[in-house]
Amino acid sequence: MWSQLEPTAPHVAYLTLSMFLIIYALFSLFIRNVLHLSEPPLAVLYGIILGPNVLNIVTPRQWGMNDQILQEVTRIIVGVQCFAVGIELPKHYFRRHWPSVLYFLGPIMTFSWAITAFFAYFSFQTNLPTALIIGACLAPTDPVLAASVLSKSRFSQRVPKRLKHLLSAESACNDGISFPFLYIGLCALKYSSTDEAVKEWILITVLWQCVFGITLGLIIGNCANRLLRFSDQRGYITRPSFVVFYLLLAILSVGVGSFLGSDDFLVAFGAGIGFAHDGWFAKKTKELPFPTIIDLVLNSTMFVFFGSIIPWKKFLPSHVTPNCGIWQLALFLILVLIFRRIPVVLAMKRFIPDIRTYREALFYGHFGPMGVGALFLAMEAKVELEPGDGVPSPRPEHKHPLGSKDKPIYLVWPVICFVVLGSTIVHGLSTVAISLGGSIARKSGERAPLLGQETDALEHMDHGVGDGGSEPDVSGTDED
Repeated sequence: MWSQLEPTAPHVAYLTLSMFLIIYALFSLFIRNVLHLSEPPLAVLYGIILGPNVLNIVTPRQWGMNDQILQEVTRIIVGVQCFAVGIELPKHYFRRHWPSVLYFLGPIMTFSWAITAFFAYFSFQTNLPTALIIGACLAPTDPVLAASVLSKSRFSQRVPKRLKHLLSAESACNDGISFPFLYIGLCALKYSSTDEAVKEWILITVLWQCVFGITLGLIIGNCANRLLRFSDQRGYITRPSFVVFYLLLAILSVGVGSFLGSDDFLVAFGAGIGFAHDGWFAKKTKELPFPTIIDLVLNSTMFVFFGSIIPWKKFLPSHVTPNCGIWQLALFLILVLIFRRIPVVLAMKRFIPDIRTYREALFYGHFGPMGVGALFLAMEAKVELEPGDGVPSPRPEHKHPLGSKDKPIYLVWPVICFVVLGSTIVHGLSTVAISLGGSIARKSGERAPLLGQETDALEHMDHGVGDGGSEPDVSGTDED
């Protein structure tokens, strides 16, 4: 009888996750506006403390959470976040701001991929395809971390809306755009024939996954918009069902993309854009906090689990990854944080309409966090290269030298996890550093009594009429 009362893995998860969310909810305003912190670094710290290396309470691997389950969880979370960005952007955003977004999805993302691959190649003494895979995983800006860092808070109110909208749009697009970069390295490993690799990359990755994916998403979003309008105008739908339609459509978009083998992130983002293109849905749900609730629950849960599955032992050299030690990882992280985005954004500032000062370019170049999207891409690479059923094994079962196709299976995951951990901490604490630095730089009579009371706009940024842009504050407003 007593054995039946012992808590199971789901019971432990219910208890620990709800405790974190309740504590964070109780002090959320204090944490965001006074301490200038966001939930991802706190959730990761919570997961590390409760994980197998400290208290051994939250142990997803022992509960049976393999990489396949984790990949699907990250797929849903990133997909929902990409859809949410499409919903929350100002209406007709891309008609006015497509040049700025295109610069970040084209030359800037290509540079980020190439320079990160260059650092990986020399830091870990690996082959070129493996370095290209690592670069592709870390090139995109993560929409989950970007949303958490610049979500509604006293600090985010000091940043021009123009920059926040651009960061949201870029982060939602480039997780899907990263697939062509990822599959350059994968095709180089999987195919011995150059012609076959190029054919696979163009037909499947570029045309089917990306072009078809975004087109399909736009069609799904527009059709869903018309159906919901039809149902709402005739009084067929209840208010709760109207609100939850948001989440259901996001999951449907991810499911359709996955089922057809297309880029589910681009399908979800396209669906969000198509669904909210006229601002009608955002206007109807303007006062409802449902998207914020979904973001808090899904994102915080994911970062708690990430903190508990960080492969600490793989941060040390082994016979499989002899050049993947803590010093190589630390050097690689520093190089990526400094050179992945900041130099190229500063260099291209004059060409990007939505970045108007060099301080804005420095700020925007820094805020390119790497998070859940990078984890998903790393697992996607492992699944593509892993033999058998496609479920990556937790550790190699052989001692003989690995081939070029096997090396990335065991190198990519610890590298990406270490960089995501570092990015979560650095970008999660950046708001504190920026606020503290700005306060110290002011004269004593101009400073707020407390750091959390700083409300003045960040200096050397364009906070002109319309907050530096022509878009309305909310996508559902009637303004042009």
